[in-house]
Amino acid sequence: MKIGELAKAAHVEVETIRYYERIGLLPAPARSHNGYRAYAGMHLERLAFIRHCRALDIALADVARLLRFVDDPSAECAEVNTLIDTQLARVRARLDSLRTLEDQLVALRSQCGAPDRAAQCGILHELEAPTLGGACVCHAERPQ
Repeated sequence: MKIGELAKAAHVEVETIRYYERIGLLPAPARSHNGYRAYAGMHLERLAFIRHCRALDIALADVARLLRFVDDPSAECAEVNTLIDTQLARVRARLDSLRTLEDQLVALRSQCGAPDRAAQCGILHELEAPTLGGACVCHAERPQ
C-alpha cells in the first residue's frame, strides 16, 4: 500500500509516518517498480502498536525501547515491566498534581458566590493577589 493508504488505515498523518521512519520507529518500506514506497501489513501493525503506546502517553524513546522487545520476542522482559512501572509513577504524579490544581480551582471558584460586577469579583481579586512562594493564597483577605 502507498503512504496515503497506510496513513488512512492507521489513522495518522502522512508526516507522522515519515517522521517515525526518520527516527527509526518504523522500518523503511520496500520500493515499488515506479519508486513509490510500498508498505506492508507489518507497517500497519507497528503503527497500531506505536499509536497504542502514545495513547498511554509513553514517550517515543520508550516506545523505541518497547519495539526492541517486539523485534526480539525471546528477550527477557523485565525492562518492559520497569518501563511501565515508571510510566505508571509518572501518571500518578500528574494525577496528584491535577488534584492539587482542582483543589485550587475549587477554592478560587468559591471566592465568587453570585455574579456581580467585575470590581467586586472575588475570583479576579484572588487572581490579582500576589502568591507567597508560589503557593496559592486562596483564602487571603482581600481589600474591600
